Amino acid sequence: MASPKVTIIIATYNRTQYLGRAIESAQAQTLKDWEMIAVEDGSPDNTREVVAGYAARDPRVRCLSIPRAGRIAIVSNAALREARGEYIAILDDDDWWLDPKKLEKQAAFLNTHPDYVGCGGGIVTVNPEGKETGRVLKPETNERIRACALYANPMANLTTMFRRSAAEKVGRYDETMLQFADWDFWLKMGLEGKLYNFPEYFAAYRMWERGASFSKQREIRICTWRIIHRYRGTYPGFARAVAFAVSYSIYSCLPQGLKKVLNAPLSRLKKALFSN
Repeated sequence: MASPKVTIIIATYNRTQYLGRAIESAQAQTLKDWEMIAVEDGSPDNTREVVAGYAARDPRVRCLSIPRAGRIAIVSNAALREARGEYIAILDDDDWWLDPKKLEKQAAFLNTHPDYVGCGGGIVTVNPEGKETGRVLKPETNERIRACALYANPMANLTTMFRRSAAEKVGRYDETMLQFADWDFWLKMGLEGKLYNFPEYFAAYRMWERGASFSKQREIRICTWRIIHRYRGTYPGFARAVAFAVSYSIYSCLPQGLKKVLNAPLSRLKKALFSN
Protein backbone atom coordinates (compact mmCIF):
# COMPACT_ATOMS: atom_id res chain seq x y z
CA MET A 1 0.00 0.00 0.00
CA ALA A 2 1.18 3.53 -0.75
CA SER A 3 2.09 5.51 2.34
CA PRO A 4 -0.41 8.23 3.29
CA LYS A 5 0.62 11.87 3.41
CA VAL A 6 -0.43 12.23 7.06
CA THR A 7 -0.70 9.92 10.05
CA ILE A 8 -3.20 11.16 12.65
CA ILE A 9 -2.43 9.96 16.18
CA ILE A 10 -5.12 9.83 18.87
CA ALA A 11 -4.13 8.64 22.34
CA THR A 12 -7.31 7.47 24.06
CA TYR A 13 -8.28 6.12 27.46
CA ASN A 14 -11.81 5.60 28.79
CA ARG A 15 -13.47 8.47 26.88
CA THR A 16 -15.80 6.82 24.42
CA GLN A 17 -18.39 9.57 25.00
CA TYR A 18 -16.05 12.06 23.28
CA LEU A 19 -13.93 9.89 20.99
CA GLY A 20 -16.44 9.78 18.13
CA ARG A 21 -16.48 13.53 17.75
CA ALA A 22 -12.68 13.61 17.55
CA ILE A 23 -12.59 10.91 14.85
CA GLU A 24 -15.39 12.54 12.87
CA SER A 25 -13.60 15.91 12.91
CA ALA A 26 -10.68 14.17 11.18
CA GLN A 27 -13.00 12.51 8.67
CA ALA A 28 -14.41 15.95 7.84
CA GLN A 29 -11.00 17.25 6.74
CA THR A 30 -10.61 18.32 3.11
CA LEU A 31 -7.26 16.52 2.92
CA LYS A 32 -8.26 12.87 2.61
CA ASP A 33 -4.84 11.23 2.22
CA TRP A 34 -4.35 10.11 5.81
CA GLU A 35 -4.32 7.15 8.14
CA MET A 36 -5.45 7.28 11.77
CA ILE A 37 -3.88 5.32 14.60
CA ALA A 38 -6.04 5.39 17.73
CA VAL A 39 -3.85 4.11 20.56
CA GLU A 40 -6.06 2.46 23.16
CA ASP A 41 -4.14 2.76 26.44
CA GLY A 42 -5.57 -0.27 28.27
CA SER A 43 -9.05 1.24 28.65
CA PRO A 44 -11.52 -0.65 30.87
CA ASP A 45 -14.45 0.53 28.73
CA ASN A 46 -15.43 -0.37 25.15
CA THR A 47 -12.93 1.94 23.44
CA ARG A 48 -11.68 -0.85 21.16
CA GLU A 49 -15.20 -1.62 20.00
CA VAL A 50 -15.90 2.06 19.28
CA VAL A 51 -12.72 2.41 17.17
CA ALA A 52 -13.45 -0.92 15.47
CA GLY A 53 -16.85 0.44 14.44
CA TYR A 54 -15.24 3.42 12.72
CA ALA A 55 -12.57 1.18 11.18
CA ALA A 56 -15.24 -1.07 9.68
CA ARG A 57 -16.70 1.94 7.86
CA ASP A 58 -13.39 3.72 7.12
CA PRO A 59 -10.30 1.59 6.38
CA ARG A 60 -8.04 4.56 7.11
CA VAL A 61 -8.85 4.13 10.83
CA ARG A 62 -7.22 1.47 12.97
CA CYS A 63 -6.86 0.71 16.66
CA LEU A 64 -3.58 -0.04 18.38
CA SER A 65 -4.07 -1.54 21.85
CA ILE A 66 -1.26 -1.42 24.41
CA PRO A 67 -1.04 -2.34 28.12
CA ARG A 68 -1.99 0.52 30.39
CA ALA A 69 0.88 3.05 30.32
CA GLY A 70 -0.80 6.17 31.66
CA ARG A 71 1.90 8.31 30.10
CA ILE A 72 1.38 10.28 26.89
CA ALA A 73 5.00 9.87 25.77
CA ILE A 74 4.78 6.07 25.82
CA VAL A 75 1.41 6.05 24.06
CA SER A 76 2.52 8.54 21.39
CA ASN A 77 5.75 6.67 20.71
CA ALA A 78 3.83 3.42 20.24
CA ALA A 79 1.86 5.12 17.46
CA LEU A 80 4.93 6.78 15.94
CA ARG A 81 6.61 3.40 15.55
CA GLU A 82 3.59 2.24 13.51
CA ALA A 83 3.10 5.48 11.53
CA ARG A 84 3.63 5.51 7.75
CA GLY A 85 2.79 9.14 6.94
CA GLU A 86 5.33 11.74 5.92
CA TYR A 87 3.67 14.11 8.39
CA ILE A 88 2.19 13.43 11.83
CA ALA A 89 -0.89 15.23 13.20
CA ILE A 90 -1.90 14.99 16.86
CA LEU A 91 -5.50 14.92 18.09
CA ASP A 92 -6.76 14.33 21.64
CA ASP A 93 -9.63 11.94 22.32
CA ASP A 94 -11.80 14.51 24.13
CA ASP A 95 -11.16 17.40 21.72
CA TRP A 96 -11.90 18.02 18.05
CA TRP A 97 -10.65 19.96 15.05
CA LEU A 98 -12.73 23.00 14.12
CA ASP A 99 -11.24 23.96 10.77
CA PRO A 100 -11.95 21.36 8.04
CA LYS A 101 -8.95 22.68 6.08
CA LYS A 102 -6.51 22.30 8.98
CA LEU A 103 -4.59 19.35 7.54
CA GLU A 104 -4.63 20.79 4.03
CA LYS A 105 -3.19 24.13 5.20
CA GLN A 106 -0.50 22.56 7.34
CA ALA A 107 0.61 20.00 4.76
CA ALA A 108 0.84 22.75 2.13
CA PHE A 109 2.94 24.85 4.51
CA LEU A 110 5.40 22.03 5.26
CA ASN A 111 5.55 21.11 1.56
CA THR A 112 6.71 24.62 0.69
CA HIS A 113 8.87 25.36 3.76
CA PRO A 114 11.49 22.63 4.01
CA ASP A 115 13.35 24.44 6.82
CA TYR A 116 10.32 24.08 9.12
CA VAL A 117 9.86 20.85 11.10
CA GLY A 118 6.38 21.54 12.45
CA CYS A 119 3.46 23.92 12.71
CA GLY A 120 0.40 24.44 14.85
CA GLY A 121 -2.43 26.88 15.43
CA GLY A 122 -4.81 28.39 17.93
CA ILE A 123 -7.38 26.76 20.18
CA VAL A 124 -10.89 27.53 21.39
CA THR A 125 -11.19 26.43 25.01
CA VAL A 126 -14.46 24.76 26.00
CA ASN A 127 -15.87 23.41 29.26
CA PRO A 128 -16.72 19.70 29.78
CA GLU A 129 -20.10 20.31 28.12
CA GLY A 130 -18.46 21.78 25.03
CA LYS A 131 -19.39 25.43 25.66
CA GLU A 132 -16.78 27.98 24.58
CA THR A 133 -14.88 29.64 27.44
CA GLY A 134 -12.03 31.42 25.62
CA ARG A 135 -9.69 31.66 22.63
CA VAL A 136 -5.92 31.38 22.49
CA LEU A 137 -3.49 32.02 19.63
CA LYS A 138 0.06 30.80 20.18
CA PRO A 139 3.12 32.89 19.12
CA GLU A 140 3.21 32.88 15.32
CA THR A 141 6.78 33.28 14.10
CA ASN A 142 9.75 31.06 14.84
CA GLU A 143 11.46 33.99 16.56
CA ARG A 144 8.53 34.59 18.92
CA ILE A 145 8.12 30.87 19.55
CA ARG A 146 11.76 30.61 20.60
CA ALA A 147 11.47 33.71 22.79
CA CYS A 148 8.86 32.11 25.07
CA ALA A 149 9.73 28.42 24.68
CA LEU A 150 11.34 28.15 28.16
CA TYR A 151 8.31 29.63 29.92
CA ALA A 152 5.59 27.33 28.58
CA ASN A 153 4.87 25.04 25.65
CA PRO A 154 4.74 27.35 22.60
CA MET A 155 2.74 24.81 20.55
CA ALA A 156 -0.83 23.63 21.23
CA ASN A 157 -0.14 19.93 20.74
CA LEU A 158 -3.57 18.91 19.44
CA THR A 159 -3.24 21.49 16.64
CA THR A 160 0.19 20.42 15.48
CA MET A 161 1.59 18.70 12.42
CA PHE A 162 5.26 17.71 12.17
CA ARG A 163 7.69 15.83 9.98
CA ARG A 164 7.98 12.19 11.04
CA SER A 165 11.62 12.16 9.92
CA ALA A 166 12.44 15.02 12.31
CA ALA A 167 10.63 13.30 15.20
CA GLU A 168 12.66 10.16 14.57
CA LYS A 169 15.86 12.18 14.46
CA VAL A 170 15.25 13.80 17.87
CA GLY A 171 14.34 10.47 19.47
CA ARG A 172 10.54 10.86 19.53
CA TYR A 173 8.99 11.72 22.93
CA ASP A 174 11.06 11.36 26.09
CA GLU A 175 9.36 8.53 28.00
CA THR A 176 11.06 9.53 31.26
CA MET A 177 9.03 12.77 31.34
CA LEU A 178 6.09 12.08 33.66
CA GLN A 179 4.55 15.44 32.70
CA PHE A 180 5.08 17.96 29.88
CA ALA A 181 6.43 15.39 27.41
CA ASP A 182 4.88 17.44 24.60
CA TRP A 183 6.62 20.63 25.77
CA ASP A 184 9.95 18.81 25.89
CA PHE A 185 9.26 17.30 22.45
CA TRP A 186 8.62 20.68 20.83
CA LEU A 187 11.75 22.19 22.32
CA LYS A 188 13.73 19.29 20.83
CA MET A 189 12.01 19.80 17.49
CA GLY A 190 12.80 23.51 17.63
CA LEU A 191 16.50 22.66 17.75
CA GLU A 192 16.12 20.56 14.60
CA GLY A 193 14.34 23.22 12.50
CA LYS A 194 11.93 26.13 12.54
CA LEU A 195 8.40 26.19 14.00
CA TYR A 196 5.30 28.13 13.01
CA ASN A 197 1.82 28.73 14.42
CA PHE A 198 -1.01 29.75 12.12
CA PRO A 199 -2.94 32.77 13.47
CA GLU A 200 -6.12 30.70 13.12
CA TYR A 201 -8.24 28.60 15.46
CA PHE A 202 -7.72 24.96 14.53
CA ALA A 203 -9.18 23.01 17.45
CA ALA A 204 -11.53 22.94 20.41
CA TYR A 205 -9.72 22.11 23.65
CA ARG A 206 -11.79 20.73 26.51
CA MET A 207 -10.69 22.04 29.92
CA TRP A 208 -11.56 20.04 33.02
CA GLU A 209 -12.25 21.48 36.46
CA ARG A 210 -10.24 19.17 38.67
CA GLY A 211 -7.44 19.68 41.13
CA ALA A 212 -4.19 17.86 40.51
CA SER A 213 -3.10 15.43 43.21
CA PHE A 214 -0.01 16.09 45.28
CA SER A 215 1.94 13.53 43.28
CA LYS A 216 0.98 15.20 39.97
CA GLN A 217 1.97 18.62 41.29
CA ARG A 218 5.30 17.23 42.38
CA GLU A 219 5.79 15.67 38.92
CA ILE A 220 4.89 18.98 37.26
CA ARG A 221 7.44 20.87 39.36
CA ILE A 222 10.18 18.33 38.71
CA CYS A 223 9.56 18.19 34.96
CA THR A 224 9.38 21.98 34.68
CA TRP A 225 12.81 22.29 36.26
CA ARG A 226 14.14 19.46 34.06
CA ILE A 227 13.03 21.24 30.91
CA ILE A 228 14.40 24.63 31.97
CA HIS A 229 17.75 23.07 32.92
CA ARG A 230 17.91 20.89 29.77
CA TYR A 231 17.38 23.78 27.33
CA ARG A 232 18.85 26.68 29.31
CA GLY A 233 21.71 27.16 26.85
CA THR A 234 19.68 26.83 23.66
CA TYR A 235 16.65 29.06 24.27
CA PRO A 236 16.61 32.62 25.66
CA GLY A 237 15.02 33.83 28.89
CA PHE A 238 16.54 31.42 31.42
CA ALA A 239 16.29 33.85 34.37
CA ARG A 240 12.64 34.66 33.66
CA ALA A 241 11.84 30.99 33.20
CA VAL A 242 13.33 30.26 36.62
CA ALA A 243 11.21 33.05 38.13
CA PHE A 244 8.03 31.59 36.61
CA ALA A 245 8.98 28.11 37.83
CA VAL A 246 9.53 29.40 41.35
CA SER A 247 6.16 31.16 41.23
CA TYR A 248 4.44 27.92 40.18
CA SER A 249 6.20 25.98 42.95
CA ILE A 250 4.87 28.47 45.50
CA TYR A 251 1.37 28.31 43.98
CA SER A 252 1.32 24.49 44.05
CA CYS A 253 1.96 24.54 47.82
CA LEU A 254 -1.02 26.81 48.60
CA PRO A 255 -4.21 25.40 50.20
CA GLN A 256 -6.54 23.77 47.67
CA GLY A 257 -9.32 26.32 48.25
CA LEU A 258 -7.03 29.27 47.55
CA LYS A 259 -5.61 27.60 44.45
CA LYS A 260 -9.13 27.10 43.13
CA VAL A 261 -9.85 30.83 43.53
CA LEU A 262 -6.57 31.84 41.88
CA ASN A 263 -6.62 29.25 39.10
CA ALA A 264 -8.87 31.10 36.62
CA PRO A 265 -7.19 34.56 36.81
CA LEU A 266 -3.70 33.04 36.74
CA SER A 267 -4.64 30.88 33.76
CA ARG A 268 -5.88 33.96 31.89
CA LEU A 269 -2.68 35.83 32.79
CA LYS A 270 -0.51 32.96 31.53
CA LYS A 271 -2.42 32.82 28.25
CA ALA A 272 -2.07 36.58 27.82
CA LEU A 273 1.67 36.47 28.46
CA PHE A 274 2.46 33.50 26.24
CA SER A 275 -0.08 33.76 23.43
CA ASN A 276 -0.02 35.70 20.20
